[in-house]
Amino acid sequence: MSDDIKFMRIALDEAKKGLEEGGIPIGACLVIDGKVVGKGHNQRVQKGSPILHGEMDCLENVGRLSASEYQKATMYTTLSPCIMCSGAMLLYGIPRVVMAENKTFVGAEELLRARGVEVVNLNMQEAIDMMDQFIADKPEVWNEDIGV
Repeated sequence: MSDDIKFMRIALDEAKKGLEEGGIPIGACLVIDGKVVGKGHNQRVQKGSPILHGEMDCLENVGRLSASEYQKATMYTTLSPCIMCSGAMLLYGIPRVVMAENKTFVGAEELLRARGVEVVNLNMQEAIDMMDQFIADKPEVWNEDIGV
């Protein structure tokens, strides 16, 4: 659990970076064999992108990996992953997803579990507070991000 907290702090730093840039505060990092191989944050606002959620930006920043590398990975994300991000994780065979919280949004956790992915929720109040504040401040941006 202490490693999960350590790596989630990196994802939270990415989320804060996104917020400072005027974007949505969701961050992620990909870890293989105890090493961060990439990180990213939601950049839909900053880059006008329809797909650059935190996890997608992280995967983009990681670059190409072999299937055997993905199969040893853990994705750390500050929010329950949506169906798009979950689909990417399933496509590449990432076996473990650790999220900071799912109080503000519940993504495709059941799909991940149904496909054998270990899903861990750390229920971090810091992440909940950050998302609650963002949703209160910019509900229209948030709703666009989740397709509402």
